[in-house]
Amino acid sequence: MTVKDILAAIQSTDSTSEDFAALPLPESYRAITVHKDETEMFAGLATRDKDPRKSIHLDEVPLPELGPGEALVAVMASSVNYNSVWTSIFEPLSTFGFLERYGRTSELAKRHDLPYHIIGSDLAGVVLRTGPGVNAWHPGDEVVAHCLSVELESSDGHNDTMLDPEQRIWGFETNFGGLAEIALVKSNQLMPKPDHLSWEEAAAPGLVNSTAYRQLVSRNGAGMKQGDNVLIWGASGGLGSYATQFALAGGANPICVVSSEQKAQICRSMGAEAIIDRNAEDYKFWKDEHTQDPKEWKRFGKRIRELTGGEDIDIVFEHPGRETFGASVYVTRKGGTITTCASTSGYMHEYDNRYLWMSLKRIIGSHFANYREAWEANRLIAKGKIHPTLSKVYSLQDTGQAAYDVHRNLHQGKVGVLCMAPEEGLGVRDQEKRAKHIDAINRFRNI
Repeated sequence: MTVKDILAAIQSTDSTSEDFAALPLPESYRAITVHKDETEMFAGLATRDKDPRKSIHLDEVPLPELGPGEALVAVMASSVNYNSVWTSIFEPLSTFGFLERYGRTSELAKRHDLPYHIIGSDLAGVVLRTGPGVNAWHPGDEVVAHCLSVELESSDGHNDTMLDPEQRIWGFETNFGGLAEIALVKSNQLMPKPDHLSWEEAAAPGLVNSTAYRQLVSRNGAGMKQGDNVLIWGASGGLGSYATQFALAGGANPICVVSSEQKAQICRSMGAEAIIDRNAEDYKFWKDEHTQDPKEWKRFGKRIRELTGGEDIDIVFEHPGRETFGASVYVTRKGGTITTCASTSGYMHEYDNRYLWMSLKRIIGSHFANYREAWEANRLIAKGKIHPTLSKVYSLQDTGQAAYDVHRNLHQGKVGVLCMAPEEGLGVRDQEKRAKHIDAINRFRNI
């Protein structure tokens, strides 16, 4: 049995669940990996100079054992997130430490502790097999997967699964991720594939869409409401493009910060009106490596008030981190909220605490999303309320280049990867719904 036989079944209009269940599984499949014996290959290099094209491999790997509560999925398409970039340059830590720790938790988890790490935290594809105890999903189901992997054996996670002490990000802190022809997931990661999207379009929102939903909309994040002024850093990027859509769809007022006129135009095409091009307006929040410039915070705040009719920011959607955090805290209104994740420009944040404490502002740490939040975010995609921000699609063998482009910020929105799908545009089941939203679906393609 080969991957080609699985693909033929997926592309056939006559295949039934029983047909998929009867398909023999291949002994091996192609997957994007990093290697444990190469974790020091970039030692001494600056972060910017570390090249994912050198560390990312396309390997033939053995099919993992299927355990209780799990599913094997034929991956038609995936996408590249920053966590795949971090994995590929072994920053801030090698992910093999995550796999070793996970492997010590149980006999079944030992499968994950390997000398190679199959990466990727998004997928769109078709269920091939389910393990014991799985009743909601069946072979042949077309699905997307969110990247929260939890055990839920502790009471800590039962109000919010992100608080589970054994919470991990699939394909980053676990093995057998989505940048591959087949992936291993927990069945409670699965959600219905939006039927008006192609495989690569459906794979693109996953991680970033759910992350933005929790960070901005959910009660676990900022709890955004109608009329809120929302400052969105990197508003045309992977996370920011979804935050901008959520703000607009929820009746808030996004103030979009971008770094070029091209990116400003993307925000306008989404419907945003208040836009700050930080490069054109030459904001320099740091005088040097160690010293911030409060005068620039004030100039930035003044510009925001010009765009809001004199109002300050209710919510800051923070993810650049060190470079912007001092300014974010400063410009937030009294009693306002800064929600933060990722820190792509540096993890060691510095801000003037007087502007936080004296003005009763809140900083909320936000990380991915629980199952309910991910499901709600995916439901909005399926209903055509929020749209993929896919700009470019790579082949599986070109994943290294895709990760390089994300690392060097050469991309817009999200970049996709075809895994088992032989070409773009496949997998659309509802052409009528697609036609209604085609301009929005292609928004990031037409730049």
